Amino acid sequence: MPQSRTILAVVADESGEVFEHPELLMAGGSGLTARLPEADELIPLPEGSRLFTVPDTPPIGFDRRSGKLVTRDRLPQSWGEGSIQAVCAFLTPAYTRTLLPAADWQRKRVELPLWSYAAVGWCEEEERFYAAAVKVDGNNQWQPEHFDDRKLEPLVRERVADYPDNRLYEQLSRCALDYHCFAAKNLFFGRWEAPLPTSPVCNSRCLGCISLQESECCPSSQERLTFVPTVQELCEVAVPHLETAENAIVSFGQGCEGDPILQHETIAEAVCEMRRQTPRGTINFNSNASLPDAVDSLAAAGVESIRVSLNSVVEQRYNAYYRPHGYRFADVIESIHRAKKNGLFTMLNYLVFPGVTDREDELRALSALIDAVGIDLIQMRNLAIDPVMYWRAMGLEGKGIGLKRMLDRLKAEHPRLQFGYFNRTRENFFPVGKELWEMQGTDSAGSRPPGGEQR
Repeated sequence: MPQSRTILAVVADESGEVFEHPELLMAGGSGLTARLPEADELIPLPEGSRLFTVPDTPPIGFDRRSGKLVTRDRLPQSWGEGSIQAVCAFLTPAYTRTLLPAADWQRKRVELPLWSYAAVGWCEEEERFYAAAVKVDGNNQWQPEHFDDRKLEPLVRERVADYPDNRLYEQLSRCALDYHCFAAKNLFFGRWEAPLPTSPVCNSRCLGCISLQESECCPSSQERLTFVPTVQELCEVAVPHLETAENAIVSFGQGCEGDPILQHETIAEAVCEMRRQTPRGTINFNSNASLPDAVDSLAAAGVESIRVSLNSVVEQRYNAYYRPHGYRFADVIESIHRAKKNGLFTMLNYLVFPGVTDREDELRALSALIDAVGIDLIQMRNLAIDPVMYWRAMGLEGKGIGLKRMLDRLKAEHPRLQFGYFNRTRENFFPVGKELWEMQGTDSAGSRPPGGEQR
């Protein structure tokens, strides 16, 4: 984005109406430190993104005349002097935020819901919103226009009626219709990636768990699965999807469950039965990867890819967020090594937070892990949590080098490393040339990714 563009701060009045502040230029947050966004850290707000207020929390920006960083809690006199609050963007999938909203966080009085909050501004010349983000995946199957609930509901009712004794179908009908889970909707639309929630329990106590919270500080987004599906129930859901769906993937490890690795024996048996019935499609496993021996058994059963969730490759920060119960950070790292040794397509579900993920020590630790294991792909997922809660849990000060700069450095140091946001079919584990270009979009430097080779 050319530096000549003027990006104003976006604010909201007490009723939540959103507009630009005429005297305040946009700032963004690296951690809780406000700074000026770089030109390559901003893009037009992606279609399907949403705007939220930060309740009763004043915005921070740069005074248009003096250039100084200031906090403003009211509009200028010429605009009525009304009180204002900060505004942020919740990005549509495939985009990683580069900066948090810049706000006077010390004045925030409520715990924010489990969303990911990104800085947003208004471009005067183009008359459109800009967000602090980069695109990391070119797969457009997760765009909202593909999920028409008017067509979905009869499909859900029909499938549930076909399997009246299958508890998993009943669970997934709630996920599709009540929680608006895109993966669950895919199942009933008969396409792409479908979910297989399996575990009602977890051995992590994540600060930002979306299915179970120990207190009411930040209510969970959905109710957790209450049962362990049988092998038959899992196969009744998975096999028809694997056999018939376009770009078929079934994935264990969903937002409405604990961690599937605690049900690895049931899952291994189910995967063996799935593969006995059909060789088609891809079987993926999303997990905290806390049990290395389980990774071995799942790979032997027929799981083809694994996505390991991490908020940090620095043990202290990992423990502060995941709060592991009965396993250690070293077990997760060992599982990642075993996944790669077992021939699994090995991904990190990297929970990104500006000011933490892009610190120098974090970058060094991540780079060392990529080298040691041969990580195939990093999914740059935005961590959904109240920024103040997470920042305090990490116990950090200062700011990072910038997510965009971090991505550029990783790509330069690890040319074969792929970035993304979504799981892939096995045919696209190692796409080349035009396929990589379409799957991943432009790389973090905005140029075409290298192609022509497979591992």
